[in-house]
Amino acid sequence: MRDFFETVRHRHSIRKYQPDMAVEPEKLSAILEMACAAPSAGDLQAYRIIVVRDLADRQALVAASHQQQFIVEAPVCLVFCAEPARSESQFGERGAKLYALQDATIATAYAQLAIVAAGMGSTWVGYFEEEKIREALKLDPGLVPVALLSLGYPAELPEPSPRRRLDEVVGWQ
Repeated sequence: MRDFFETVRHRHSIRKYQPDMAVEPEKLSAILEMACAAPSAGDLQAYRIIVVRDLADRQALVAASHQQQFIVEAPVCLVFCAEPARSESQFGERGAKLYALQDATIATAYAQLAIVAAGMGSTWVGYFEEEKIREALKLDPGLVPVALLSLGYPAELPEPSPRRRLDEVVGWQ
């Protein structure tokens, strides 16, 4: 197991996966547990995670995601959806519009780091057509797709992308 700092530094967007290496059920379960361990507003977990393993469903996700082929090359795709009504019940409009989105996003980030810690790779996909995702997965009307995570064993590790300097990102008061 990697330590946290090593895990964060080792995270890359993986767009090529080993075609003959399946994601072990116990690792997938551990990743999902870590996603669900993420903090959420009021501990409501105003999100749902859809595990997509079926090839035809992953092909539909590619079509809904502007032909990002690595989604179908990965053996699994996790679709994170906000559940606004769940958050609205406690926090009103702000809960529905913001907190549910934050909850789903934080869960996605936790899952992405758990994937790296488990020795695999992923790519966070936000460039998709929401309605096509809804149709492809026959989502409940109350769910809002927020992010997709393709995941599997990397076939290659890309070079780290350049990051902005801290003084360009961090402000001090």
